[in-house]
Amino acid sequence: MPTNFIAELQWRGMIHDMMPGTEEALNKGMSSGYIGFDPTADSLHVGSLVQIMILVHFQRAGHKPYALVGGATGMVGDPSGKSQERNLLDADTLNHNVECVRKQLERFLDFENSAEMVNNYDWFKNMTFLDFIRDVGKHISINYMLAKDSVQSRLESGMSFTEFSYQLVQGYDFYYLNKHKNCIVQLGGSDQWGNIVTGTELIRRKGGGEAYAVTTPLIKKADGTKFGKTESGNVWLDAEKTSPYKFYQFWLNASDDDAQNYIKIFTLKSKEEIDDLISSHQEAPHLRNLQKALAEDITIRVHGEEALKSAIEASDALFSKTIDPLKALPEAIFFDVFEGVPQATVSRSELSEGIGIIDAMAGKTGFLSSNGEARRELKGNAIAVNKTKVTDAYVISENDLINNRVILLSKGKKNNYLLIVE
Repeated sequence: MPTNFIAELQWRGMIHDMMPGTEEALNKGMSSGYIGFDPTADSLHVGSLVQIMILVHFQRAGHKPYALVGGATGMVGDPSGKSQERNLLDADTLNHNVECVRKQLERFLDFENSAEMVNNYDWFKNMTFLDFIRDVGKHISINYMLAKDSVQSRLESGMSFTEFSYQLVQGYDFYYLNKHKNCIVQLGGSDQWGNIVTGTELIRRKGGGEAYAVTTPLIKKADGTKFGKTESGNVWLDAEKTSPYKFYQFWLNASDDDAQNYIKIFTLKSKEEIDDLISSHQEAPHLRNLQKALAEDITIRVHGEEALKSAIEASDALFSKTIDPLKALPEAIFFDVFEGVPQATVSRSELSEGIGIIDAMAGKTGFLSSNGEARRELKGNAIAVNKTKVTDAYVISENDLINNRVILLSKGKKNNYLLIVE
């Protein structure tokens, strides 16, 4: 007998809207439900993790989850939350993206036991335009479609017929899965409510069946800024786009308020485990045990234990008192660790002749504002080369190179500068 899926989402704060009768319908026995994933890129990002975790909970509750990868809808483009129409992708790009997304979802869902992947291109590819407007379009009125927020928000700037029709296309997905896979519930983000409800209406009007909807809140950080973004852009699930180190750091750097929210949404830890973590964190917040538990759990789930181990080693190397752990890092991870740190380049010939530390800290790099400031900081024992304190007599040479390419200059514990040799 399935457990209470809705109750699980409620204590985790993962429900925004829900159709009346949804909880009762799901509690009757094993049910099927689905979430659509948009293959506009060859990787999902951390924003997609909310919906992935919903399907994970759905499966753990004893239901059958369907992950729909929109090979057809990806050709149209969902207007929800968009201020302008996006570029449409060609078939080869979409097929590549669909396959990449499929592989990522397989890390989370058990496709050997109940979970199933579907692609809406499979039921749209042989449907003609006339078939669609005859068999689908006649059941939903223009007035009904115009009332949707995703349409209303674009009336002034304009919306193509392609985008306007998107809610019918997504609605038909729900109808098809309801008819052929017995899906009774569609799940998604709160911006999908209008599209999902169109699907329930189509099921009711065209098929005479019942269907339900559950949406999750759009995740925002406690400071109001957008979740899933860093200075360098999206945080992706693909290790080639966002390294495991950067991925780990994204979660590790969460504020206390965000970490308390994220650990409910993005992990499978029980309420008791989470309450204990929050309680221990409040007793010793400087240890950041809550953030560490969050970052470790999600990094293992997305990238595996070896990647987590490497990410932790890189994090520890950054705060090590010696340069040896940093020297041991692969070059790519080294530069990940120092992403965003100011840097300057010098030629190898300059370095072979030697560069005085004052010139390196001020004239060559602009790390410090003047030679005078460099002398004061050196006199105060605040300047280090590769984490070793130096005096004003120090001369930087090729012997200081890390990976034969870079030298780490520091002022105090937190101010770093990279001198890169070209």
